Amino acid sequence: MKPYVPTQKPYWKINQTERRVMLFIGDLVIAGLALLTSIFIWSQAPAEWLNFSSTFLHERVPVWFYLMPFIWLVLMVDMYDVQRANNRQETVKGVSIAAALSAGLYLIVYFSSQPDSMPRRGVAGFVVSVYLLTLLWRFIYIAIFTQPQFLRRVLIVGAGNAGTSLVNVYNQLLPQPFYLVGFIDDDIQKTGMEIGGFHVLGTSSKLIEIIRENSITDLVCAISGEMEPETVNTLLLAEEAGIEITTMPIMYEKLLGRVPIFLLQSDWILRSFVDHVHLSGTFEIAKRLLDISVGFIGFLLLALLFPFIGLGILLDTGRPIIYYQDRLGKNGKKYRMIKFRTMEKNAEKDGIARPASNHDERITRIGKFLRKSHLDELPQVINILRGEMSLVGPRSERPELVEEWERNIPFYRARLFVKPGLTGWAQVNYGYAANVEQNVIKLEYDLYYIKHRSLGLDILVILQTIGNVIGLKGR
Repeated sequence: MKPYVPTQKPYWKINQTERRVMLFIGDLVIAGLALLTSIFIWSQAPAEWLNFSSTFLHERVPVWFYLMPFIWLVLMVDMYDVQRANNRQETVKGVSIAAALSAGLYLIVYFSSQPDSMPRRGVAGFVVSVYLLTLLWRFIYIAIFTQPQFLRRVLIVGAGNAGTSLVNVYNQLLPQPFYLVGFIDDDIQKTGMEIGGFHVLGTSSKLIEIIRENSITDLVCAISGEMEPETVNTLLLAEEAGIEITTMPIMYEKLLGRVPIFLLQSDWILRSFVDHVHLSGTFEIAKRLLDISVGFIGFLLLALLFPFIGLGILLDTGRPIIYYQDRLGKNGKKYRMIKFRTMEKNAEKDGIARPASNHDERITRIGKFLRKSHLDELPQVINILRGEMSLVGPRSERPELVEEWERNIPFYRARLFVKPGLTGWAQVNYGYAANVEQNVIKLEYDLYYIKHRSLGLDILVILQTIGNVIGLKGR
């Protein structure tokens, strides 16, 4: 007779997707409430004789005013990262940035509009209301849904290198995204051993019993080699009983938005990655149309800003204004990348290719601002319109550096399966990389993007990039 295992997970064990939906719905309700609050404040102005009425809503409130909650949700896009949403400090920072961006966007529109054409009282009421109410809602969310009874209870199957690596990642995340109970491993000698602060509770023969005793909701399979048939059968029994099973690489991706390249088999590219590179023709057409549309807008912006940026570079360090450099594009094809010059002339006098780094002494005074604002990348819209680059993709690299990184980093050339991007998943999550260790992390982000790329992910990267540009978060 098989031991009893709950066939349904308790309803309060909320997964990441459910948490994102909860956060979005909560933010939407809060934004709607802030809209009503702002309209009420607006209607109570001393000079307003209609007060809060249907006539006031019809005659005073313009259509665009009702779109502000949706603009707010767009500006809050960074705060749907569950890890950030669980952290009070990150929440205050993210919501404050969204409020500052809202006020900044309004001021731009206000000063470029006809006098007295903008409802200052209403907009100010919305920004203040949505800021305070969102903080209140997010603090309530953190106070309730980060409690242990609302976290999923996880058991790692395998206490070897992969399992140890996952625990190390888990211990670095604060607050922690789930409740880790411990390990199981078929090596009897490991039973009772402590790894990263968690014990090996037994072998797979006791898995069902351990699941029942510890109310386990999820198993993470961290066995990189071949599994014993008995272990496989036990895992299938757990799956049949409603326990969710995830592999270690997938859990790593969920936690960090990266691919664990040093924990993958050498044939991973062929077994699990190549199929993700060849997406449908419809996606490729839609992505190209997005590139052309945004590239054209970027080209108009380039034409508008070129005289001012060019003058700044000339006054700072003289000519040239534009910088050309050979880079590797899709399938390793060379192209000439175009940028505003941000480094001193002859930055590589010895002829040795060096990537830019934080606090690079070669960067000029105007170059620091251009890099912070990402405006140095703006001429690359010409590369995008030519089809050499995409709006979103891995950062392009010089041929010499690609050769160097290939010798030291597994799967490095896989990032050339797609067009390089003006911005990308690695750029918004990590920034510049100057050595092997940093390039490993960037590659993990790049491979994650290639594996999961979609228009939705592209739009998310674009929105995060806009936030980085406005907030001067470049390096």
